[in-house]
Amino acid sequence: LCSECGQFHLVLDNHLYNFQDDVDDELICHICLQPLLQPMDTPCGHTYCFKCLENFMQEYSFCPMDRKKLSFQQCHKSSLLVRNLLDKLIVLCPFKVECQQTMQRCELEAHLQNRCPGFRKYKSELQRKKNPISKGKEDPPTKGETNTPKDPELPSGGPSLVAESSGAAVVSLGTAEPGLVNPAFEETEEGENLPQRTSLVAETTTIEIHLEDPEEELGMRIVGGKDTPLGNIVVQEVLRDSVIAADGRIAPGDHILEVNGVNISSVTHCQAVSFLRHPGPVLHLMVLQEKGFSTKTAQQDSTSANREVIHVTLIKRDRSEPLGIKLIRKTDEAGIFILDLLEGGLAAKNGKLSRNDRVLSINGQDLRQGTPEAAAQIIQTTESRVNFVILRQTGVQLPEPAEDGSTSNSTSSGSSSNGGSPVHHRRRLDQKHYRRKSIYHKDASQGYLSHEKTVAIKKEPKESLGITIGGGRDNKNRLPIYVTSVQPIGCLFRDGRIKRGDILLSINGIDLTRLNYYEAVSALKSNAASHSVTLKALEILAVNSTEPSLDMKDQAFSSSPLWITWLGLPGYLHYCQDIVLSKGNLESWGFSIVGGFEESKGNQPFFIKTIVPGTPAFRDRKLKCGDEIVAVNGVPAIGMSNSELIPMLKEQRNKVTLTVVSWPGSLV
Repeated sequence: LCSECGQFHLVLDNHLYNFQDDVDDELICHICLQPLLQPMDTPCGHTYCFKCLENFMQEYSFCPMDRKKLSFQQCHKSSLLVRNLLDKLIVLCPFKVECQQTMQRCELEAHLQNRCPGFRKYKSELQRKKNPISKGKEDPPTKGETNTPKDPELPSGGPSLVAESSGAAVVSLGTAEPGLVNPAFEETEEGENLPQRTSLVAETTTIEIHLEDPEEELGMRIVGGKDTPLGNIVVQEVLRDSVIAADGRIAPGDHILEVNGVNISSVTHCQAVSFLRHPGPVLHLMVLQEKGFSTKTAQQDSTSANREVIHVTLIKRDRSEPLGIKLIRKTDEAGIFILDLLEGGLAAKNGKLSRNDRVLSINGQDLRQGTPEAAAQIIQTTESRVNFVILRQTGVQLPEPAEDGSTSNSTSSGSSSNGGSPVHHRRRLDQKHYRRKSIYHKDASQGYLSHEKTVAIKKEPKESLGITIGGGRDNKNRLPIYVTSVQPIGCLFRDGRIKRGDILLSINGIDLTRLNYYEAVSALKSNAASHSVTLKALEILAVNSTEPSLDMKDQAFSSSPLWITWLGLPGYLHYCQDIVLSKGNLESWGFSIVGGFEESKGNQPFFIKTIVPGTPAFRDRKLKCGDEIVAVNGVPAIGMSNSELIPMLKEQRNKVTLTVVSWPGSLV
């Protein structure tokens, strides 16, 4: 519980407030749709919360309102007058039962610390829970109970998602698999292994999806396979407005075990891609889904029979149209809930959403551990179709707003009460990509060989090269330039040596490996006007492979190379990214790894296999399943074994810098 605002929220999230009256629209942040906190002005005349703007600028380089080019360094604090007006907004004490006082927002912290009977009562109960009287003497634990964790003081997980498979199998992952960083346990300051949650829980779920067009892509990217250290097939990303996103039940990090009754938990990457690209009119999937750390007893699932998952689609006339939904956070459950539907609003007219519905995802973006702010941002950036997946429990009354962890006063499409202390600008540096250093270089992935070729051709000045390209260093994965197609009308098709999927290194001596997409297009066009063209390209070849390659139908499915092909690139073409994770003393980092040096297999890269919901790695949202760990705090991971890298990760108490290379998963 935050001592400044008296409500539950993550340490890095903004403070939450319950405002007494509707706030003038001029004082509202148009990112989180709540009264401004730590207001920042842009050069184009708009004002946002410090935290909202900083998070937005990590992903985009324009103003959210007018889309003019913008950088965070150009923004500055709002005037003292504006900040004083905001601090004088009247808020309700969050402890409604014991205290009905109202005060200015800037006075709430002092009220909680010195005058509020509700906060005083909460602290007393918390102290009693921390220091139970003679508990250890009277009830010594039995041998079987010695590892049972204490109940956590703050909620860190919500109810399990009730999926189509009513008899979902619950799997405890409390014991570490060989080669994994066990996220359920961390060393304490005293050096003991203390379980911070009851166990790490996952469920196997059966999902059925009916496809209108069996040849339409499902809209997800996958990594892994038995021919990689990951072993299993793992969902890396769900694309917006796709079949999978509209269904809403599959999320990044899910392990796909079966496709239409065929076990794919031990097939190669290419075989899994082929199965998923041709599912037929009905797709049956069995997936293993991480549910995070369990914090409650089995009694929490006693009402699961009364829950149902519902899909709702709202269609906006334009991007700025509000949905008319108020969203909140609760003190006793993770995630976000619908507090109210505004009369006459788009959601109310649709009639399919209800008060107290829990929002599981919006447009395929997993919000099971999300915030109202995250939901608002997804809704605001959606042009037309907003696909909700919600969990509804019958027979439950919504508590009064002040009893919740957060109450929205917004009348717009999404909401969150946000504010709080600024976060150091160093977080923005995490987004910087740079060429992989020589000390981080690795051998090409086993089973793949890169072959450099030089193609010199004579041509007519007006004759086209006849290729299309993808990638570029402005791509979110910082990919090299690659050939997406060779058209039958150009000189390269006639020559036959440049193929789809080849990496283009240079043209007429001009280096293409450092260029963004538009720079590369310009370089290719300008040099294609000459009588002779010399191209240097890299072809990634599979060696000693006994399985057939993807057939022509599969090759035409996506213009991007398969994920496993990127692993064969030489290190000098890799671009790295530093990801800084922070955690509390009693938290786990929340990810597991596979790979490393083994006597029988030699050097293998380390990959992220699992990211646990509700943990620092999950909340940061930059780390993805299938990412390769290149270094930890600047120390190269190449050549290390699991037994060397895992202790290094566990030794980092509150902060760790992971240097990673991220390749896009194969599109299915």
